[in-house]
Amino acid sequence: MSSGRGVVRRPGMETILDSNTGLTATNPNEKSSAALWTGRVLTALPSLFFLFDCTVKVLKLSVAMEGTARVGYPTSVVFPLGLVELACVALFVVPRTAFVGALLLTAYLGGATATHVRLGEPFFLPIVFGVMIWAGLVLRDPRLKALLLAGPKRGR
Repeated sequence: MSSGRGVVRRPGMETILDSNTGLTATNPNEKSSAALWTGRVLTALPSLFFLFDCTVKVLKLSVAMEGTARVGYPTSVVFPLGLVELACVALFVVPRTAFVGALLLTAYLGGATATHVRLGEPFFLPIVFGVMIWAGLVLRDPRLKALLLAGPKRGR
C-alpha cells in the first residue's frame, strides 16, 4: 500500500508532493534564510514595542497611568496588565512557546482594538501588530508555514 507521498527535489528546496490530493508542501526541515530573517524582524518589532509598553506599565510611569485613566480603565490595572503583557511577550519570543505567546498577544490586541473602537479612535495599529506577530511566527517556523499551506485533508 502506497502512502501517496513523494519528494520532489528542486535546487535549494525540497517539496513534498501528496499524489492523493495533488497538494504540495515545503519540507518543514528546510529553512529559507530570507524568510527566517524577515520573520525575526517581524517578531522583533512588535516584541520591542510590547517590552517598552510593559516596562512603562510595570514601573507605573505617569504616561501609563494617565493613558489608562483616559481610556476609562482604573489605574489599579496598570501594573497587572504590564505583568500579563510581559509574560505574553516572553512566551512569544521563545521558539518552543511562540505559538501560545502569539495566541495570547492576539487576545491582548483584541482588547486594545475593542478599547479604541469604543472610544471612536483609529484602531488599525493593534491589527497591524497582530498581522506582524503571525507573519513573523509563520516565517520563523517552517512547520507552521507547511501546516497553513498544506490545505485541508480530504476524506477517503
